[in-house]
Amino acid sequence: MAAAETDRDAPSALCSEFLNFSAKDTAAKWLQVSNLPKEVYQHLACYVPKIYCLGPNLNPQNEDLLAQLLLQGPLEWYLCGEEPSVGLSKLEQNNQPSQLCGHVFKVGEPTYSCRECAADPTCVLCMQCFLGSVHKEHRYRMTTSGGGGFCDCGDTEAWKKGPYCQKHEPNISDSSQKDPLANLSAEMIARTYNVFSIILKYAVDMLTWDKEDELPEGLEPPARGDMYYCMLFNDEVHTYEQVIYTLQKAVNCTQKEAVSFATTVDRDGRKSVRFGDFQFCEQAKSVIVVNTLQSTSTKPLAWRNTSRQTKPLRVQVMHSSVVAHQCFALKALNWLGQTIRYSDALRRILCQVGLQRGPEGENSSLVDKLMLCDSKMWKGARNVYHQLFMSSLLMDPKYKKLFAIQFARNYERLQSDYVKDDHDREFSVTDLSVQMFTVPSLARMLITDENLMTTIIRTFVDHLRHRDLQGRFQFERYTAQQAFKFRRVQSLIGDLKYVLISRPTEWTDQLREKYLEGFDAFLELLKCMQGMDPVVRQVGQHIEMEPEWEAAFTLQMKLTHIISMMQEWCASDERVLIEAYKKSLSALTHCHSGFTDGEQPITLSMCGHSVDTIRYCVSQEKVSIHLPVSRLLAGLHALLSKIEVAYRFPEQLPLSELSPPMLIEHPLRCLVLCAQVHAGMWRRNGFSLVNQIYYYHNVKCRVEMFDKDLIMLQAGASMMDPNHFLMIMLSRFELYHIFSSADCRKRYSRENANKDVVQQNNTLIEEMLHLIIMIVGERYTAGVGQVEITDEIRREIVHQLCIRPMAHSELVKALPENENKETGMERVIDSVALFKKPGVTGRGLYKLRPECAKMFNLYFHHYSRADQSKAEEAQRKIKRQNGEDSVLPPPVLPRFCPLFASLVNILQCDVLLGILGAVLQWAMEPSGGHWSESMLQRVLHLIGMGLVEEQQHLISSAEDYNDTNFNFTLKISRPGEAPANTASILALLETLQNAPHLEVHKDMIRWILKTVAYIKTTRECTASSPPSDSSGHSQEETVRDKEKAERKRKAEMARLRREKIMAQMSEMQRHFINENKELFQQSLEDLDPSTSSTLEHSPSSCDSALVCVGPRRWRAGGSDRRQVVTCILCQEEQEIRSDGKAMVLAAFVQRSTVMSKNRKRPPHNPDKYDPLFMHPDLSFGTHTGSCGHIMHSHCWQRYFEAVQAKEQRRQQRLRVHTSYDVENGEFLCPLCECLSNTVIPLLPLTKTCCSSEQPDLSQWLNITSHQMKALISAHRKSKASSAEAADETDGVNDCPPPDGFRLDHTPKNPYSSTIKEMLTTFGTATYKVGLKVHPNEQDPRVPIMCWGSCAYTIQSIERLLVDEEKPLFGSLPCRQDDCLSSLTRFGSACWTVSSHTTVQNHFIRLLAALVPDPRVENSPCILDVDMFHLLVSLVLSHPAVLCLDSSGLSADAAQLHFLHLITVAHVVQILLTSLPEEVRMEQETGGAEREEEESVCLLYNTLRSLLGRGLREVSSGWHLWLCVKAGILPYLRAAALFFHYLNGAPAPPELHALGAGEWEALCGYLCLPSNLLQLYFNNLDIMEPLLHGWCSHPALQALQSSVTLIRFPRESNHLIDLPGDYSALINQASSFTCPKSGGDKSRVPTLCLVCGAMLCSQSYCCQTELEGEDVGACTAHTFTCGAGVGIFLRVRESQVLFLAGKTKGCFYAPPYLDDYGETDQGLRRGNPLHLCHERYRKIQKLWRQHSITEEIGHAQEANQTLVGIDWQHL
Repeated sequence: MAAAETDRDAPSALCSEFLNFSAKDTAAKWLQVSNLPKEVYQHLACYVPKIYCLGPNLNPQNEDLLAQLLLQGPLEWYLCGEEPSVGLSKLEQNNQPSQLCGHVFKVGEPTYSCRECAADPTCVLCMQCFLGSVHKEHRYRMTTSGGGGFCDCGDTEAWKKGPYCQKHEPNISDSSQKDPLANLSAEMIARTYNVFSIILKYAVDMLTWDKEDELPEGLEPPARGDMYYCMLFNDEVHTYEQVIYTLQKAVNCTQKEAVSFATTVDRDGRKSVRFGDFQFCEQAKSVIVVNTLQSTSTKPLAWRNTSRQTKPLRVQVMHSSVVAHQCFALKALNWLGQTIRYSDALRRILCQVGLQRGPEGENSSLVDKLMLCDSKMWKGARNVYHQLFMSSLLMDPKYKKLFAIQFARNYERLQSDYVKDDHDREFSVTDLSVQMFTVPSLARMLITDENLMTTIIRTFVDHLRHRDLQGRFQFERYTAQQAFKFRRVQSLIGDLKYVLISRPTEWTDQLREKYLEGFDAFLELLKCMQGMDPVVRQVGQHIEMEPEWEAAFTLQMKLTHIISMMQEWCASDERVLIEAYKKSLSALTHCHSGFTDGEQPITLSMCGHSVDTIRYCVSQEKVSIHLPVSRLLAGLHALLSKIEVAYRFPEQLPLSELSPPMLIEHPLRCLVLCAQVHAGMWRRNGFSLVNQIYYYHNVKCRVEMFDKDLIMLQAGASMMDPNHFLMIMLSRFELYHIFSSADCRKRYSRENANKDVVQQNNTLIEEMLHLIIMIVGERYTAGVGQVEITDEIRREIVHQLCIRPMAHSELVKALPENENKETGMERVIDSVALFKKPGVTGRGLYKLRPECAKMFNLYFHHYSRADQSKAEEAQRKIKRQNGEDSVLPPPVLPRFCPLFASLVNILQCDVLLGILGAVLQWAMEPSGGHWSESMLQRVLHLIGMGLVEEQQHLISSAEDYNDTNFNFTLKISRPGEAPANTASILALLETLQNAPHLEVHKDMIRWILKTVAYIKTTRECTASSPPSDSSGHSQEETVRDKEKAERKRKAEMARLRREKIMAQMSEMQRHFINENKELFQQSLEDLDPSTSSTLEHSPSSCDSALVCVGPRRWRAGGSDRRQVVTCILCQEEQEIRSDGKAMVLAAFVQRSTVMSKNRKRPPHNPDKYDPLFMHPDLSFGTHTGSCGHIMHSHCWQRYFEAVQAKEQRRQQRLRVHTSYDVENGEFLCPLCECLSNTVIPLLPLTKTCCSSEQPDLSQWLNITSHQMKALISAHRKSKASSAEAADETDGVNDCPPPDGFRLDHTPKNPYSSTIKEMLTTFGTATYKVGLKVHPNEQDPRVPIMCWGSCAYTIQSIERLLVDEEKPLFGSLPCRQDDCLSSLTRFGSACWTVSSHTTVQNHFIRLLAALVPDPRVENSPCILDVDMFHLLVSLVLSHPAVLCLDSSGLSADAAQLHFLHLITVAHVVQILLTSLPEEVRMEQETGGAEREEEESVCLLYNTLRSLLGRGLREVSSGWHLWLCVKAGILPYLRAAALFFHYLNGAPAPPELHALGAGEWEALCGYLCLPSNLLQLYFNNLDIMEPLLHGWCSHPALQALQSSVTLIRFPRESNHLIDLPGDYSALINQASSFTCPKSGGDKSRVPTLCLVCGAMLCSQSYCCQTELEGEDVGACTAHTFTCGAGVGIFLRVRESQVLFLAGKTKGCFYAPPYLDDYGETDQGLRRGNPLHLCHERYRKIQKLWRQHSITEEIGHAQEANQTLVGIDWQHL
């Protein structure tokens, strides 16, 4: 034990001193002394250096034990006055448990916030409290904590309802207002006070101590040694790589040690890297400083931003006693934190001590001292004291308030320190602001008493010092240092948001005063932003440098919520609102004071109206997109209208002083800028402007940008003459000259005008018309129109869903979020949409309710152009499907509020009518580019809006009996004035409805004319009779009936036309066939009956029963055997013949553990391993898959050479990976791009003659054993002669070969050279991949690996079919069908390209496992052999022996005998291993099974007699037979597949369906008796000796031992079970610590879905070396658990990770969905997630099908960014 050793090294005097020490006596001594602080300091000065920092390592175990004994012990004795354990437990019993939970979150722990009840999103619960609270039934959000916050359970201000969970529910009886100190005696209070003040002062002094070589007064050690530490401190500037490299140079440590140093420094903030005398440490320091000054540009990993790197790493050489006291200071703070947990009274005393002012006055308390030195401390120290603050000050309501006041007073200094510091916010004391500012009562108190709001805003403005001459912020030429500072300053905005997050319900005068003072400060900030980053249009050449625009927009985005919240605060009090409105107005006037600088006044006149304005060209002057002051004013203006202040106190408002032209000027310029950018006039200004326009409209900014500009225009227009407003607008759009000329309707002859200018003007006219539509039509803002906030959200959702059905997350993204991250969507979504659940892929979708489509407005102001065209398309399509007219009329709108009511007059003012008339006049003739379709569409829309508005006015006037002054129809039917006598708008429309070039707009024009007619009749009716609705309705109905009839007629005509066309087409077809008869005849004959479907039904040649093995098996006729295929590369057809050109199938061979029953087995040494026998645990297999695409071998070779050449070129050019590794022989299938790494040759069925007489089992065994003897002796002879051994082994010659068995015979190879080459290619590839060795075609293991791959692949497909409950035959996709068939036939041919002697040797050894042979050593026990692998290997290796035989033995007989023998062996294997522990009730069976039961009992008892007490007694034969049947079924099914593909025999129909007759059909197909035991009892004379041989194997004799046996049937492997609720996983991961770095939290905990191991991924600490490369934990794990393939769940990202090898990987959708049927990768949305079993099954299916690598390949091909990721480091 480490402690013991270090003790032993210490001098014995010290030991005896420690042993004789008594904490009790020391404490008693302390009680007597007068100057306690001095005494305690002396004690610490004496003992701390003796305990801490005695060697190079800073924290061995025994330090804690000694500190507990010598330092904390006396303190606790003194505190309690008795045995500490007794005293502290007494305190704990008397303590009232706190109602605050206060659980501090670890990194990655799940936290829950209730969307319905939380006061704001920072109010969270820990998992325990959440599960015991009412909120788990509500809509909640789940996130993972970044660490450091605490659980708000029990805090009544944090929750609107349900503040307590069951555990923290307060008792009604206790009066919680009681002072906690009442329970303690006065002496105890005094003692506690003494101890706490001394220890806290000591800790504060030590942690804020900045001298490296001396100690505070009273702590100087009695003896000073020359022992120093070279201490390295963390910063967020240098990267891991730099630090590791520097340390290796400076302190000559290994890479591993340097990595460990670096991780500790990153975690704790500092680490000693050298220990010794001063000189020794100083030298290391200088090396580090010099090195980190030079290295400045490598890629950062966790130590961030490199761009601002100017300073070296901070290193100090510190005396060991200083370090010792600092170590104990941290320990002391932890001790204080633990002690106050026992009692609230102790906590309160500690708070008093901490906040008590010292003699120096202001900022002299210990807490102040710590806060103000925060940025000087290292990470570890900060963490410890922040934790102490949280468990003491923030848990005591009284002192939380006092602490908040101190915090607010020091706010400016703390923030300045933070901005200069480089540590992340979570390590700064400023991060505690969230704990205080979000408490509503504290926030209000700090605003009124400490003027906090003004402080925050002023501090913020002070830090942004770069201004231009007008005092606006200037972000151009922003250095990296400033950008970094700007990022840090943004945290102030977060604090302001916390303060404002809950609005006051009642206002005091003081709050009003301070809020308005803060509002003033805020206006100052906005004034600095008004007009920042102005742009001027580039003409001539393109802009050289893109200007900096992001900083300004970042600021805008950060402030968006603040601006909205400011307005909400104003709205909650009328007096505040009026004052704020006045202040904003004067601020705007101040900004505008330079309004007419050099802009000449001009007068515009048009249509008999004239207006004075200024000349201003957006396309020539400066213009800015940032106008926060005007926008704030616009928001307040809408609020005046909303809460009706404008009507109740008009005298208090400066509405009369408003100058509408001034209000609209800047917003209008901004909108004109957008229009001109869209018209392509600003193309030379580069992307920065495009980006600004994009964000201006983007959902993140538009609420306080675009939307407010629109409101400002509406406000201005509502206070002006609409004609004047429109003329100013024309002038700003630079279109005034077009519409003001007398003959504008002739579209001034512009044949000579520049094409581009015409195009630009067209776009500008479209944009201007669109803006008019928005100004009149956007009424869904509360205060502008008479609507509620929910109406606005409802309309947003409707218009999003008009584009297409959308997922919940898409909708949330498309809606603006408020400061609580809420969109308000859930309240209204169900009223406008229907939810459709997702399938196995895809996500749940919301679909618009059909009745909501009438709200659709084609010119909805938040549509982008793309959205608009999609929505129009979608809506017209729906209307056509419903058989309606596809016209999209303007929707009926809510009414304006009185303040904005005059806006409707824009529709009927002369200037607008002039504009509309002009455009319609232009449209009379086909466009020569002089007008555009969308221009006309907008004009028609505006006319439609006027008509709809008039209809609404008529309805409301009918109710109010007052005549309406809105008469749009009258205006549009009036022709122009005398001289020009232009046609009226109505007349123009009537002409246009027949114009052939306006086909698209006909339905809209028709709708307008119909509506006009309807309004006219309504007016006549109301004029002549008292108002009654019926006439209107009937009018409308007759119109509707006419429409219906018309539609019906059209539909009928269309149907007739369709039928006629179809008839013509089929007539032409017939004609063509008749003419080209002979062509068609030929093609029918060419369809060769070689396909498998014809195979199935052709009559069998020998026997009517379908049998796939043995002499009576089904044989293919000549025509059946022909198979013609097409090469995908050259499209040539080719018959598959053994002497023809080779055809190959693209294939992928991979190692696999999918069926493994033993993942603990270590991987074998590839050079020594002998794979001849597969163990039944199938721990490693080789799987072959194929995409089924066929090529000529020479085409494939050419293709692969091209791929290789391309790869070489690519490597020279771009050093990145591709999704396939050419050096390993990988390529993508040329057709489907499926990953492949070799090709399988296609071979024809082997021809076999059927000789009549075949030996039975015993004869055959006899012959075979003779042949084996001869072979063995021949092999030994050749070995001996090659070794030229003199002494020949005795008995070699004594075995002559049996008749017709020619040992010297070399059979002729039936295959062409190309096929031979391909046989070698595939064999070598399987060997290379399966054993992970270099290719070597001569290696004797090549054929073994091929047979093994064939067997393993068949087994895995058989398991797949079972798992998916599919029949054995007929349900495989053709790619697997082709793959198995070619793999099996390849297996039967691969011996021809290997050394025959080798294959014969393999056969001898394989047979010896089945028929024990004394001449063969090391035969395995039958329990250690997988029988199906044995069967496949025997059948496929037998031809190498059979070819020597000329006596007429057929392969078929041998196959059948192998099958019979192995089946018996398998039955024995099952009886030995797989009987269940307890026997269920005996079940009576009919006579049918009697025989089986008896024979199985007999066999079992024989086994018992042979093996003695190894087997239990089982009396129930029924039971045994059941076990045997169940256990052997997978083997029989696999054998059926194998012989089906090997011999081509079609399967019986019973095996094409799932059903009862499977057992009989299988046995029949395999030529086995359905009672398998007959195989044993009918051949007893052979079987008994075999059974004896098997049972006498030494391994079987030890059967009773504790070896776990594989039981049959082997269960299919599943992926691990996952919990239903995702938070259970997060919780599990948050308690997982990195296994290597001593209890540190893992940053990326990752769960292996195959075996359930939790790993620490993507971090330096857990990297291991694999094949000479450093790889991360996941990659290393795949090699032990999944043979290189892995499936992981990254718990914190909620992401599935697929890995294959070291270079391949991809992310895959996780199986966890939220209630809206969506995954949440990265846990960004925080909706509760639940396991979707179908999706998990899909992942499992990919794994069982061995498709993970293929899936990764497809993903990497589709997404090139995946290729660049270093997967091996995960």
